[in-house]
Amino acid sequence: MDERVASAIAHWAPRFTANGVTPADFARVTASIETWPEWCAAWVAVGEQHEQLGRDALADGRLRSGGEHLAQAAAYYHFAKFVFVEDLDQMRAAHARAVTAYADALPHLDPPGRRVEIPFENATLVAVVRTPAGDGPFPVVLMIPGLDSTKEEVRSTEQTFLDRGLATFSVDGPGQGEAEYDLRIRGDWGPVAEVLYDAIGAQDDLDRDRMAVWGVSLGGYYSVRVAAALGDRIRAGVALAGPFCFGDCWDGLPSLTRDTFRVRSGTGSDDEARAVADTLDLSDVAGDVAAPMLLVFGRQDRLIPYQQAEKAHAAIPGSELLMLEEANHGCADYSPWHRPRTADWLAAHLGGEVGDPATTPTRAKAGV
Repeated sequence: MDERVASAIAHWAPRFTANGVTPADFARVTASIETWPEWCAAWVAVGEQHEQLGRDALADGRLRSGGEHLAQAAAYYHFAKFVFVEDLDQMRAAHARAVTAYADALPHLDPPGRRVEIPFENATLVAVVRTPAGDGPFPVVLMIPGLDSTKEEVRSTEQTFLDRGLATFSVDGPGQGEAEYDLRIRGDWGPVAEVLYDAIGAQDDLDRDRMAVWGVSLGGYYSVRVAAALGDRIRAGVALAGPFCFGDCWDGLPSLTRDTFRVRSGTGSDDEARAVADTLDLSDVAGDVAAPMLLVFGRQDRLIPYQQAEKAHAAIPGSELLMLEEANHGCADYSPWHRPRTADWLAAHLGGEVGDPATTPTRAKAGV
């Protein structure tokens, strides 16, 4: 097993199994891979198996099962391409399969979802909207993935918000997912925040006046940027494993992460990529955050040092810091320790449901 395969397994195993990959599949796929160039094809092959389960279920009229299988297949295709910049054509083909499988799954999920396409700088940002049972408009959480994650990966986190009466608006931003081919990674998310704010306002079933933002990894950095840009137009925000200054973390990043950032930033060398990473810095905007912010971090994070969270906590007025002592990057290895708590925290700020699900208003209206 080469160093890049070992690195991917060591850094991201809990993330895979917390976001749609079965532990048995993770074990058998990674056991079959000896060199990094084999990674993408191995995951695509197993993704095809789950996709076929979904296609067969839809053909049989078992729509719920079909949606579940296709959404799982989308996660496998996503993890096939997530940091696979070894072969960009192969990466893009796997990504296209993830997008198609997830789009076909959306009408059959519980609750269902829909795609929203948002014009931005001569390109398009794509989001997925899901709303809980009952009558809207609903409070909404803008969900932002990280460097190597996409809207197809965050479904399990979405569910924690949906279960509490909060809608989700999960987006691929510049340099992410469907936007990564036309828009480069950028440190300034002010213009992105304004476009997304307008897009959420255009959805009749979303209550933009009760809006929060959540982000993971680089998405955690972006979530602070969004909160700073929108000021008192946003009610609350969560930054999970986000850096304060990404450039300060550069030397400690795995080669897979640095290479992915280089490609997504449109740079030609490690030095050029590092210069872009230096622009992902909260120093000039952290003090502008007006909404309550919850920072969640793992002290054992091997990608973003925990001191980055402490810097953010010191710089963002009134922020709260939840430090999980044993958790790794993204805290997927300790998800029960932060996902329900984060969802409860946002629901409390947005007027969602934190109590007994049998007696909450949304479910009562829906006859649940």
